[in-house]
Amino acid sequence: MSTERDNQMVWDGRSPGHYEVWYLTFNHRASGTGFWIRYTLESPLPGHGEPYAQLWFARFDAQHPRRNLALNRKLPIAEFGAQASPFELRLGDAVLRHGALTGRLQSGSHEISWDLSFSPASFTHRFFPDLIYDRSFADTKAVSPNLMVALSGQIVVDDRTYTLVDEPGGQSHLWGRKHAHAHAWAHCNAFREDATAGLEVLSAKIRRGGFVSPTLTWMSLYLGSEVYAFRELWSVPLARASWETGLYRFSALGPLAKVEGEFRSRPEDLVRATYVDPDGQEAFCHNTEVADAQVTLWTRRSVFSRFRQLCRLTARGTGHFEYVARTPDGRVERQHQTIR
Repeated sequence: MSTERDNQMVWDGRSPGHYEVWYLTFNHRASGTGFWIRYTLESPLPGHGEPYAQLWFARFDAQHPRRNLALNRKLPIAEFGAQASPFELRLGDAVLRHGALTGRLQSGSHEISWDLSFSPASFTHRFFPDLIYDRSFADTKAVSPNLMVALSGQIVVDDRTYTLVDEPGGQSHLWGRKHAHAHAWAHCNAFREDATAGLEVLSAKIRRGGFVSPTLTWMSLYLGSEVYAFRELWSVPLARASWETGLYRFSALGPLAKVEGEFRSRPEDLVRATYVDPDGQEAFCHNTEVADAQVTLWTRRSVFSRFRQLCRLTARGTGHFEYVARTPDGRVERQHQTIR
C-alpha cells in the first residue's frame, strides 16, 4: 500500500551525515497512561563516531508521574537491518513493520516488552508543502504514514501488563542531516467530543549560519472527511506558536477557516531525552504523552463573511507534545536513561 512506501528507509546504508527516526505515540486510556516508542539510526559525520542504532521507550503515568519511566539502548549498526518491501526494521530483536511492532528493553531493575499491531492508515500525512520533499535544502523531512490508528496488543512494564484494544495513536517517520535549531510538536487523535478528529502541529526555528529564523508553523486538523490544512507557503506567515515548560500554544488562519489551540502538562509529566546530531551537536527533547489539549475551529462561507465557531475539541491526558532546544529545560527533572 502507498503508505508503506513512506516508511521505507531513506539512508543508503553508507553515507555519513544522516539520521532517521520511526516513532509511535499512543495511549492506554483506562490507566491514564501514554507511551512513546522510537526506532532510530544515526550515521555521524567523519570524526564523530561510527554509525549506530538506538531503541527508545517511555511510559507516562498521568495519575502517578513518579512512575514515569524512560529507557533507551544503543546498538552497533551491525545489529540494525531494514528491508523495503514488505517494510521491516530490526534493531537487535526489536522489530517494526508497517502495522506491527515488537521489542524488549531490560536493565538491572526494569524489564519492558511490547507486542502491538494496528491496521495501517489509508493516507500519509505530510507536514510540509510538497516542494520541501522534492528539494534537498531542508535539514529534516517528516511524514506520518499512520497518523491516526488504533493499536491493540500488550505492553509489559515490570510487574504491570497493559492490554490495548483499539487505543488511539500515531506513527511517523523523519530523516535528515540535522534536527531543527528548536521545535515544538503536538499530536492528538483521542479527543473527547469526536472520535474522528485528529490534529498534527509542528513549529520550528531553523538556523542557517548565524541566522535563526522566526518560528514557522504547519498545522492540519482532520475532522471526519474534512481536512483543515495550514501547511502551504502562503499560510505560514499567518500561523503563530509559542512554547515554554509544559505549554505549547498555536494558531493558524486561512481564507475560510482558523484554528487555535494549546497543549498543557505539568513539568513532572515530561521526560528529557538527549539527541545527538550527525555533527555531534546535542539537542534536548522534552516530551509527554499525557498532556491536556484544547482546540477550537472557526469557519466561514466566504472571505466576506464572519467566522463562526464550528467546534471545540478537548482531551484530558491523551495529548502528545514535545519541545526541543539546544539547552536543557532545568524544570524537567526526569531524563532518559541509556542502558547497556
